[in-house]
Amino acid sequence: MNHYKRIKRELSVGGRIINFYRDTLIINNEKQVVFDFIEHKGASAMIPVDKDGKILMVRQYRNAIDRYTLEIPAGGKNPGEDNLACAIRECEEETGYIPNNVKHLIDVHTTVAFSNELIKVYYSNDLTPSKQNLDEDEYMDVKRYCLDELISMIYSGKITDAKTIAGLLAYKSKTEQEK
Repeated sequence: MNHYKRIKRELSVGGRIINFYRDTLIINNEKQVVFDFIEHKGASAMIPVDKDGKILMVRQYRNAIDRYTLEIPAGGKNPGEDNLACAIRECEEETGYIPNNVKHLIDVHTTVAFSNELIKVYYSNDLTPSKQNLDEDEYMDVKRYCLDELISMIYSGKITDAKTIAGLLAYKSKTEQEK
């Protein structure tokens, strides 16, 4: 039984990547409540693994938390773009490598309490060198790490990005299952 029924959705602010809404719901057919909601256009991420088995990571500044983070390459979908094309494009733009023979790994809803953002995470062990092509507001360093080092960085709190944590832990689990 669904205890919640949305009776109204109002756009508060429209944006390039996200829209802010105010939803009015009825709970148990009696109480009216208001929830703020962020609609996201969708995104994809890639775990690019080089010929030596090292994972390419990007170090970038994140304004929302006012610090640099270490993340798997990722980004939002362009209009009409599917998730796989987005993951390949973002990986090439951010790392300078084109992933081939790409496989889907997991889907991650990043913050279900107030957003519908869904990131589809892929991986590739077959990379072709290309050229980094960052957006004008992006400055990223590409670093290579072994998987165990990245897992240690997750548990020590050095990596805190949700898609990166979920993706790397899922990739570790997958590689262990394939042994």
